[in-house]
Amino acid sequence: MGRKFVVGGNWKMNGTKSQINDIMGFLKTGPLNADTEVIVGVPAVYLDYVKSCAPANVEVAAQNCYKVDKGAFTGEISPGMLKDIGINWVILGHSERRHIFGESDELIGEKVAFALSQGLKVIACIGETLEERDGGKTEEVVFRQTKAIADKIKDWSNVVVAYEPVWAIGTGKTASPQQAQDVHQSVRRWLCANISPDVGNSVRIQYGGSVTAANCKELGSQPDIDGFLVGGASLKPEFVNIVNAKQ
Repeated sequence: MGRKFVVGGNWKMNGTKSQINDIMGFLKTGPLNADTEVIVGVPAVYLDYVKSCAPANVEVAAQNCYKVDKGAFTGEISPGMLKDIGINWVILGHSERRHIFGESDELIGEKVAFALSQGLKVIACIGETLEERDGGKTEEVVFRQTKAIADKIKDWSNVVVAYEPVWAIGTGKTASPQQAQDVHQSVRRWLCANISPDVGNSVRIQYGGSVTAANCKELGSQPDIDGFLVGGASLKPEFVNIVNAKQ
């Protein structure tokens, strides 16, 4: 299929300039697999700083942006603001945005569509809770979340889908490689059937949920896992090992 492996680091609400300098240090030392696309998702206040000091082979992403260009939306940032400081990526629909901040499927679809229309590339997150998995609703949930995005966009060329089982984020629990592969394969089949085979076979689907240096190679060997969206481990030197999972 020729899908390029893509590894994102989501720093969440973490980081100081001193910590960032340390992270940039191990990213520059690497070496990072030249065949893997690397993106770090950075708190908004540090986007400009990280952009100024990140190595050339590491892209910088915002962790959120709103669905309109400007206006009375205190605390929000727009895709245009991100583009203005040279940011080309944004993470949208993360489970923490959904479950802590109450973002609906529809809002996330609108945000993805607007970000794309303004020239950003999007990591769009989907995933089920433990209760939903135990209730046998994994496919129902991830298909619903994917459809909410699909209903708003036509062009998928600048979208990376990140499957993040909520029960495996920051818990130390990880979906087994086969569990993760099964959901990735199901999402890809849904895209093939409901959008087009071209889209389904070309869209990259990342896995996120307690990815570590110890489990990344086995996860990355699955045929429908095209990379990772990494949380806590992206703040540590082991992130380099995760980037290099396909070597």
